[in-house]
Amino acid sequence: MNPMNAEIDEALKTRLARVKQRIREAAARSGRDPASVSLIAVSKTVPAQTIRKAVTAGVTLFGENYVQEAREKIESLRDCPLSWHFIGHLQSNKCKYAVRLFDLIHTVDSAKLADALDRQAAKHDTVQPVLIQVNISMEATKSGVSPDEAASLAKRVASKSHLQLKGLMTMPPFFDQPERARPYFAALRDLRDRLRNALGIKDLDELSMGMTGDFEVAVEEGATLVRIGTAIFGDRP
Repeated sequence: MNPMNAEIDEALKTRLARVKQRIREAAARSGRDPASVSLIAVSKTVPAQTIRKAVTAGVTLFGENYVQEAREKIESLRDCPLSWHFIGHLQSNKCKYAVRLFDLIHTVDSAKLADALDRQAAKHDTVQPVLIQVNISMEATKSGVSPDEAASLAKRVASKSHLQLKGLMTMPPFFDQPERARPYFAALRDLRDRLRNALGIKDLDELSMGMTGDFEVAVEEGATLVRIGTAIFGDRP
């Protein structure tokens, strides 16, 4: 089935256009090329038929939080030329599926997980691009390595022959005022820059940060990947 045969969802199309416009405006405010920011449509709990409508509206990159849910959607949408990112907490026993399904895994948060991904990627004779998740706010409820531990994990990931370290990811605390998230985004950018210089990884470029409530501030602070769900698909049930 051609995705262009899917029903056009005008409300979704309008929301998507508005998000893209806000990204362009945020990039312009910070002197950045809007093309340097990739929009990830977070499709957790969104059914495949709705994702197909988003494809019709122009979305090509989707982010999923759960491996099993993503497997089913990817299979049902295999006729669409899409890119899939994993943005949820990844268990080591799911790595064998993750390396087959996802173009980028955002949430490497331990040496154990890095080792497991490397082993599984080796079995498939592939190189898996990954990001390191940093708990930049040091919240007990958040996954990710501490900023102090990021260099050690980055060295370990960079040493793996079947992993490619592309950058960092974070989730700041939730604020009703997006501006309050700015210091956390700036801190992740600064950490990325320090690691790039210290480790000599020239293509350590990606910063996955910013969601529906704060993505404009994230773009102003250097985000290259923004993870947007509600602003595109509407409130989840």
